[in-house]
Formats: sequence, C-alpha cells, structure tokens
Amino acid sequence: MSTFHSLHYHITFSTKHRKPWIKIEWRDRMHAYLGGIVRELTGTPVSIGGVEDHVHLLVGLKTTHCIADFMRELKKPTSLWIHEEIGYAPFEWQNGYAVFSLSPRAIPEVRRYIENQEEHHRKRTFREELIGMLERAGVKYDPKYLE
Repeated sequence: MSTFHSLHYHITFSTKHRKPWIKIEWRDRMHAYLGGIVRELTGTPVSIGGVEDHVHLLVGLKTTHCIADFMRELKKPTSLWIHEEIGYAPFEWQNGYAVFSLSPRAIPEVRRYIENQEEHHRKRTFREELIGMLERAGVKYDPKYLE
C-alpha cells in the first residue's frame, strides 16, 4: 500500500526584533523566492504573504519532512538572498517560528488570511496576531519569547 497524506502547515516568523525590514519594493520577489525554496525542499507552496516585519506561509509537506530542518533550510538561504540580491545588509530573521498543522477544510480560510495580510495588519500588530493564533491553537507560551 502507498503512503497517503495531507500535511499542510501555516508557518509564520518575523524579522529580528520585529524590525520593518521587508520593503514593499522587493516583498513580492522575496515571497516568490520563499516559494522556490519550498519547492526545492520538495514541499508545495500554497500561499505566501506578509508585511514589513513578518511572513506567513501555507505549505504542503511530505511525511519525510522534519519541520525544524525544513525551517532552517527555508530561512537561511532567504536571509542570504536578501543580503546578496537585494543588498540589504542589516536583514535577519528571528530565531524561532510558529507552525500550526491544518485540516484540509481549513486550507481555504488560511489561504485567504495570508493573502489579506496588508488589510489585516491595519488593525493588529504581528505580536497581537501571534498571541491570537497561539491561544486559538491551545499553545502555551512564555510572553518573553514573543519579543
């Protein structure tokens, strides 16, 4: 028998210290680059979006993926790309990330959510957004790690 799976994840992470380093002039290029990295890692980029201080990804992964390895291999080359291609030397990602598994029925809603980040963040900060996501998912957290 084959291995069947539906492993979709909503991933979000921020720039170091939530600095507004992701400039609108190259944000779409960075999102496309992130999608390319996801594909290189044999994942499926479903939706990628964000604003000046963080990104969201909706990705499909395989049963062989290890989330920690995937995240390291996603963030590191993107940081290098921003340094080399964009020429923005101060850029860094935060050390951590948030990842949430999704049921297949949640995928359309999360996709819309990611596609509407600009509008969404007119009302809420990334910190407020992240706290809401953690609380809805029942994830315990130490507030000191939200900075």
